[in-house]
Amino acid sequence: MQQEDQNQTPEAENQSVETEQTPEARIAELEAQLAEQQAAVLYVKAEGENIRRRATDDIDKARKYALEKFSGELLAVKDSLDAALNVANATVESYKDGVELTSKQLLSVFEKFNIAEVNPVGEKFDPNKHQAISAIEAEGEPNTVLNVLQKGYTLNDRVLRPALVMVIKGKE
Repeated sequence: MQQEDQNQTPEAENQSVETEQTPEARIAELEAQLAEQQAAVLYVKAEGENIRRRATDDIDKARKYALEKFSGELLAVKDSLDAALNVANATVESYKDGVELTSKQLLSVFEKFNIAEVNPVGEKFDPNKHQAISAIEAEGEPNTVLNVLQKGYTLNDRVLRPALVMVIKGKE
């Protein structure tokens, strides 16, 4: 082994001296790395905060303007109702025709936005879609909807308002 140490060239000795650092130089290097890592952490933290803030803003805007298209479509229905009220020489028949057209216009808006009527006459009573007001003795299967007092509505198959119904009571 002593021969190997003696056979080292001066270049190899210079490389080993260069790789050895003084403690102060090593500390300075580590402090520089630490400062660099701290800056990277602060950048990532700031970027995360910006993403969170942008997402919150997007959610707020979505809530605020979610009904914009629906509201625009309803304005056409409102305009039809206003036009009907401004007719000077209206007859009962013309009002009836106007109301029917406006009703069709409203149903068209409902279809466009997946709002469906729930009119369950003859169906089995479903407490998730119907609200029973009373039970009446009548011919037919018990717990079947006999009359609908007020139609219900769903939005994308989710109940907006249950139908108010009268159901057939079982005979005692």
